[in-house]
Amino acid sequence: MNTKVTIAGVEFKNPVMTASGTFGSGMEYGEFVDLNRLGAVVTKGVASYPWPGNPTPRVAECYGGMLNAIGLQNPGIDVFLERDLPFLKQFDTRVIVNVCGKTVEDYLEVVEKLGDTEVDMLEINVSCPNVKEGAIAFGQNTCALSEITAQIKKHARQPVIMKLSPNVTDIAEMARAAEAAGADALSLINTLTGMKIDIYKRQFALANKTGGLSGPAIKPVAVRMVYQVANAVKIPIIGMGGIGNAEDALEFMMAGATGVAVGAMNFVNPYATTQTIEGIEAFMEKEKIDSLTDIIGCVK
Repeated sequence: MNTKVTIAGVEFKNPVMTASGTFGSGMEYGEFVDLNRLGAVVTKGVASYPWPGNPTPRVAECYGGMLNAIGLQNPGIDVFLERDLPFLKQFDTRVIVNVCGKTVEDYLEVVEKLGDTEVDMLEINVSCPNVKEGAIAFGQNTCALSEITAQIKKHARQPVIMKLSPNVTDIAEMARAAEAAGADALSLINTLTGMKIDIYKRQFALANKTGGLSGPAIKPVAVRMVYQVANAVKIPIIGMGGIGNAEDALEFMMAGATGVAVGAMNFVNPYATTQTIEGIEAFMEKEKIDSLTDIIGCVK
């Protein structure tokens, strides 16, 4: 039974990884999860300088998932290099660093500092607001997405994954723009923009008013978008959005994803990643699937 997959020339022991922002850098989950079992740990967003994040309250539960407006709080690249990366390199798992910024220059500073490290891949969070363009997210405009992808590719020493926002009119158009600009892979979907109101307090549940919706509620949307993108581009895809078990993960792979990431469900069940891996292995054995690559994109 072969659970290995390859994304942009990087081989993973299995396709299951963590979704950025839901697993820290693995330190919080180390007592629950054997990180050696994971295909990869995808870190929380790393910026060129420390970000304080948004004011509280910034997390709210909702039917079928949760809303978050954390605001990409993180201690910055220097702390990541000094503290988090040495921790991760103790384990036999791939390391993918999620990179965020408010200008192209912010992103490039992080990308360049990661160039000489043992990081395996870079995931670029293009849901960040581009402060030079009126705070429109890089991932919501094809020109901005093309520009940042091309710039990062000029400076990156690792393969580049562009993480796409679902808050667009045509996800396939955005995917083609990233591919044309040189992206090595794509990950999708990021959170859907949502809102919750406390009817008794008569105010927004989040200080930011809106937040990113994640969890099981968004899975059907995510599977549809992964399928659309898989049929629009030739580069590999990491699928995410409501994955909590092997059945969910296999849906994404049959839709066209090569890798899968568990996100919000880590908060519900800290063992979700390893249980998903075990479930995939059991499915392969039951269905007599020799290689996991045989099912990628099998539904047309």
